[in-house]
Amino acid sequence: MSLSRHIDAESLIEEHMRRRGAVGTASKNTKHVISPYINRYTSVEPAPRFKIPKNGVDAKSAYQLIRDDLDLDGKPNLNLASFVGTYIETESERLTVENLTKNLADNDEYPALMEIHSRCINILGSLWNASPQEKPVGSATTGSSEAIHLGGLAMKRRWQEKRRAEGKDASQPNILMGANAQVALEKFARYFDVEARLIPVSKESNHCIDPTKILDQIDENTIGIFIILGSTYTGHYEPVEQISKMLDDLQDRTGLDIPIHIDGASGGFVAPFCHPNVKWDFRLKRVHSINTSGHKFGLVTAGLGWIIWRSEEYLPKHLVFELKYLGGVEQSFTLNFSRPGHQVIQQYFNFLHLGYDGYARIQRNSLSNARLLSEVLEDSGLFVCLSEIHRPKGVHTFSPETSKGAEADLDDDPESYNAGLPVVAWRFKDEILKNFPHAKQSSMATLLRVKGYIIPNYPLPPDEEEVEILRVVVRESMTADLLSKLCEDIISIAESLINGDADDMHSPAHPLNAVQKLTTLSRRATSLGALSEHTSQINLNEEPRKHKHGHFKGVC
Repeated sequence: MSLSRHIDAESLIEEHMRRRGAVGTASKNTKHVISPYINRYTSVEPAPRFKIPKNGVDAKSAYQLIRDDLDLDGKPNLNLASFVGTYIETESERLTVENLTKNLADNDEYPALMEIHSRCINILGSLWNASPQEKPVGSATTGSSEAIHLGGLAMKRRWQEKRRAEGKDASQPNILMGANAQVALEKFARYFDVEARLIPVSKESNHCIDPTKILDQIDENTIGIFIILGSTYTGHYEPVEQISKMLDDLQDRTGLDIPIHIDGASGGFVAPFCHPNVKWDFRLKRVHSINTSGHKFGLVTAGLGWIIWRSEEYLPKHLVFELKYLGGVEQSFTLNFSRPGHQVIQQYFNFLHLGYDGYARIQRNSLSNARLLSEVLEDSGLFVCLSEIHRPKGVHTFSPETSKGAEADLDDDPESYNAGLPVVAWRFKDEILKNFPHAKQSSMATLLRVKGYIIPNYPLPPDEEEVEILRVVVRESMTADLLSKLCEDIISIAESLINGDADDMHSPAHPLNAVQKLTTLSRRATSLGALSEHTSQINLNEEPRKHKHGHFKGVC
């Protein structure tokens, strides 16, 4: 006969909890709250802001208090300053919630997620005309900023390896970019000890990098050039093919081999569907890497970027880490490690659900709406547009005759117009500024904010900073009704400013202006557009001093 003994696990657990004084503790502290406001966070005691509270509150109360705070945010769909998408479909939202806790860095635990990640890389490589024979590689990132840093870092390390192999100094790398570059590009240079050589922009160069000034800035220490497919200022594509040919000629003459990284944060999901004949991608051999933002015109929620290298050859092997502590062997070549995986699932959902034709229909509709807004603003007689997607291809100046001719003769095909993002950048006409100096564009931005719109007013890049522009990003969620109302409100507010009393025109100035003068680190609010001057003001009676790093810019 075997010896049998029953062990009462529940009694053991209860005994140990009693010794610790834990039995009954939870029930004593639990409160049932009928109203979320019947707790210690009332009108007498505010919710904690600086220290974690000793005792928490029930989940329903915490939810309600935070939700009430968030009511002060603007409406995402009226945030016309942002390129970041604010809408996902119900089924995509369900997938997000179901996969909210999955970690993209954990290959062994989530193999299906990693397979979806791999499929997205392959789809993007194909979309950007990568050759399967070259075996393109890539990764999801935390937005385009991380992707840009990875692309720049790969160029720097390849340049350093080549220089050292030749027995040359590799301590003074530089990289070229337009003065219109979004701040992430300049961050790369500063964070990774690379000299940023900013190429001037001008009206003649469409407020983008000026190709005629590039070769003068190149030397043997140049690791590469960032070219922007869709400027955040005016939406223009920079001339990738033209610059690529210039660099080919330079290499033939001097032997200098200058690679290109494409910042396609926005254009990477617009050009393939709307401007397929524009050569900017891996069809050009000099393009080594491309980044884009899935959370912009990729139509997923904030937090997703992508980078693709045309071949493993252009991603130095010592930048790739092998990790084994999560249960399997994982390769990592990102700046961070753990990050949510649900945005990758959203991206793949869009690829499956929309397909090429669905993406094309959405992006072309956004461009059509942007053209309509541009035409209405210019036909009002009050404004001139610096963006050019509404003008026939090759036409770069506004005239009433040209505008009417375009409406009569052109269809809605984006290829019939100047290539660019669905962005409308405009300003008051010169005669309006001259005859009505009291009507400020900054006041327009403020008054539009009163109506709920978030539309920035900010200066153009260096060398053109005396010109201020207003800018609207037309996204998928811009309906015909919203567009119509926006046109009415812009023109109505402009007329009220022009016809208003000059003595009272200081009142609509943004209230943050006064606050910023008192801050230790003063700068323009990002909700108003680009950051202008980074200043430090210690004595409030003294003039502010420019920060040693100078000009800051670029919201997206």
